[in-house]
Amino acid sequence: MSPFLTAITVLCVLGISIGQMLFKKAAGSITDAGAWQHWVFNGWLIAALVLYGLTTLLWVWVLRHAPLHLAYPFMGLAFLIVPTLGWLFLGEPIHVSTLIGGALILAGIAVTAQTS
Repeated sequence: MSPFLTAITVLCVLGISIGQMLFKKAAGSITDAGAWQHWVFNGWLIAALVLYGLTTLLWVWVLRHAPLHLAYPFMGLAFLIVPTLGWLFLGEPIHVSTLIGGALILAGIAVTAQTS
């Protein structure tokens, strides 16, 4: 993949990861899950859905220009980025096993990129 296409692919992964943070904030801000207003007028949820929608459109563009076997492994980065963002911005704990798993994912992406 070209550097530009790789950058757009990583941007998609970052968008999905930030979307997960927004979904978490939305979930925490819903005080009455039975009231539709808490869902429809939830700014965090609206932002998450918009970001996911835009990221999905960008991902379709990536798939138009890159083979799936090269682009899709990058989505594995979200398994490292999301817990890291949760730790940084939400104060959630991050475990050594998460870091080890993330390192293995990075190694897998590197192997995939080399074999292409």
